Amino acid sequence: MSQSEDIAAQTPSLTNHDRQPIHIPGSIQPHGVLLALSNDLEIVQVSSNTQEYLGKAPEDLLSQPLSYLLDARQVEAIKQGLVKKFSSTNALKVSIMTASGERYFDGIVHRTEDAVILELEPTEFRFELSFASFQSLADEAIAKMQNTSNLAEFLHVVAEQIREITEFDRVMVYQFDHNKAGSVVAEAKREDLSPYLELHYPATDIPEQARELYTRCLLRFIPDLQAQRVKLVPIENPTTHQPLDLSLSILRSFDDCCVEYHQNMGVTALLVISLIQEQQLWGLIACHHQTVKHISYETRNICKFLGRIVSLELTHKVTQSELDYKVKLQSLQSEFIKSISQVDNFIDALIKPEIRLLDLVGATGAAVCLDNEITLVGVTPDIQQVQAIIEWTNSQVSENLFVTDSLAKRYPEAVAYKDTASGLLLLRISQVLRYYIIWFRPEVIQTVHWAGNPNESIQVQADGSLTLSPRKSFENWQETVQLTSLPWQQCEVDSALALKNAIVGIVLSKADELAKINLELERSNRELASFAYAASHDLKEPLRGIYNFSTVLLEDYAQVLDDDGIECLETVVSLAMRMETLINALLRLSQLGQAQLRLQTIDLNELLNQVIDVFRASYNNCELADIRIPRPLPTIQCDPVLVNEVFSNLISNAFKYTDKAQPWVEIGYIGEAGEMGRWGDGEMREMREMREMREMRGRITNTQLPITNYQLPITNYQLPITNYQSPIPNPQSPITFYVRDNGIGVPEHHMETIFRLFKRLHSQEKYGGGTGAGLAIAKKIIELHSGRIWVESTVGVGSTFYFTLE
Repeated sequence: MSQSEDIAAQTPSLTNHDRQPIHIPGSIQPHGVLLALSNDLEIVQVSSNTQEYLGKAPEDLLSQPLSYLLDARQVEAIKQGLVKKFSSTNALKVSIMTASGERYFDGIVHRTEDAVILELEPTEFRFELSFASFQSLADEAIAKMQNTSNLAEFLHVVAEQIREITEFDRVMVYQFDHNKAGSVVAEAKREDLSPYLELHYPATDIPEQARELYTRCLLRFIPDLQAQRVKLVPIENPTTHQPLDLSLSILRSFDDCCVEYHQNMGVTALLVISLIQEQQLWGLIACHHQTVKHISYETRNICKFLGRIVSLELTHKVTQSELDYKVKLQSLQSEFIKSISQVDNFIDALIKPEIRLLDLVGATGAAVCLDNEITLVGVTPDIQQVQAIIEWTNSQVSENLFVTDSLAKRYPEAVAYKDTASGLLLLRISQVLRYYIIWFRPEVIQTVHWAGNPNESIQVQADGSLTLSPRKSFENWQETVQLTSLPWQQCEVDSALALKNAIVGIVLSKADELAKINLELERSNRELASFAYAASHDLKEPLRGIYNFSTVLLEDYAQVLDDDGIECLETVVSLAMRMETLINALLRLSQLGQAQLRLQTIDLNELLNQVIDVFRASYNNCELADIRIPRPLPTIQCDPVLVNEVFSNLISNAFKYTDKAQPWVEIGYIGEAGEMGRWGDGEMREMREMREMREMRGRITNTQLPITNYQLPITNYQLPITNYQSPIPNPQSPITFYVRDNGIGVPEHHMETIFRLFKRLHSQEKYGGGTGAGLAIAKKIIELHSGRIWVESTVGVGSTFYFTLE
């Protein structure tokens, strides 16, 4: 952390200079006169030196109309200027008759909220500087400034030209950084003076109130810091009973801290020109002179004009390397955004190739965080440290963009990995979904040259409070800055924001497309369900005819048929029976697609007893049917008829698809604490590992439409704006039921396909035949209950079917 940052952190506790109302000092500098006027141009306040300049005492001027002092032509000119409001300050030449004769002044008029202020500076010139004279003085300086190719050269010419015009001993161009500290980036001076070029100054050297005044008042002139300040009479505005606001006053006096600060630098006269970029105070042109220095109002006006020219040119006079870097970032950004909008896998698009994501902001490492999944790129902290950073930013940072070049200053734990993440740029794409992209930069140890020890400005009082006082020395003072990376440039921050906007735009575009697809699928669902029901219902009648006539032929005409004919008819009857079974399954599934749940509070123990009783009555080897229930099942909300069908299908399949002499089935559930029947810790751990492996293989992290293997009816497609998760729920979910057996098992590549309609893994001759519709019907019933069903299995050992009912 640098000294400027350390001092900036203490600034809120400073008690003196930064709290002084420097815009209402109640006094002016002595090289001119101030008159405060009412809206009717009646004199309500004056500076106490009017006798010296105007030959009239303050009490003689108060409550008098302005026409008492100026002739009608001059009063009218002031009125016209105020009506037009053509600028914040308006200048005019003023002549006033005094006891010693006619005197000439530069008159500067501006309006405040409560008063009109007229300031008069004595001048030897009766007439205003002509435009030709003004142009000739400014043209040469502007031409030289325009004939530069980069920012450093441009600012050096600015300093030289301002010094040539003003003849000050030293002219510096002073630039602020993001911490409001500053450094001298250009300098023109007398050869015998020590250089200040590249020296740094802490933020406290120019307090916040002074910065605000520099932003509003673009030129500040103090010809003599040792001059006696002149009080206003009366000290407060008699109308408002408040001090007079002198924010825009050219004669506004200075405070003691300003005097001491500059005297410690050996400065007596001061001229400061503000440099504004994008309505922010970019820097200052500071002119110092070791002796009293008066310059005319016209010369100051030329300096102010040149300051405006410099402000306009700042955005254009960037170094070629900066320009090339910005062009590179914009090109990379365009290519990057184009690629992520065209690919299916979002993460792959971000991190492949790795260098592209890093180059987008000039980082050495990055982390792409989509919910709980973190992908690291380049040189980064480890995943646990990245997770800790995210948790810290969630609690401490409300903005969607967080940028720092010294993470350890805000988050002390980051000291442990300063070599990889001293600088951090965090982009929050979605706080609800916990989507982040984080870039990292390593620590870069730097040596900073200060104009004197910045710590000398802060003094600790007896009561522990902090006060600001001017430094005594401005000699070169070196500091080693640690725990800090190279600063993030604004173009890099803009590049990160553009990436976020692009991602949001792409997601919204995908969502719009998927919404249209969803509507189309809903319509198709209804049509297909209606078709399936009608087709299955209407097919039954001709099928029944085929079966009946075939049976009649076998019974009544067998004697006239040979063996081949009889065999063919028996095949027709068998196929008709199978066809009817398939049609019944299709009809049942289509009915479920249009069914309304009849939810009731059901004791699953009673329901399961009914299922088991029916099963034992129909199972040939009922004495071998070992059905285990380790603990009582809970009471839940469900449709009892449909859930009965689920358990019936799963139990019958368990005993149907087995090759064991002593088949068994275990039925239970995983409770809130994750306890599962009689299973031990090892079995639970094995189940979790199997689940995690399945998640790694099955996780879909893109926006590709998973519309494959249509089933009848097609269930409503949900918009996959967020990442798909594996269909395997967490064992810690509230209630997950299971039916476990010791049957033949299911090969891994069939664990999804067995839930498709009419999907059998064996021929009709094996394991009692069947339609292959039971699991599809069970899946549909569970989905109607907003649940999910999946299987874990080992071939030759057995299977466990899990399902949830929400």
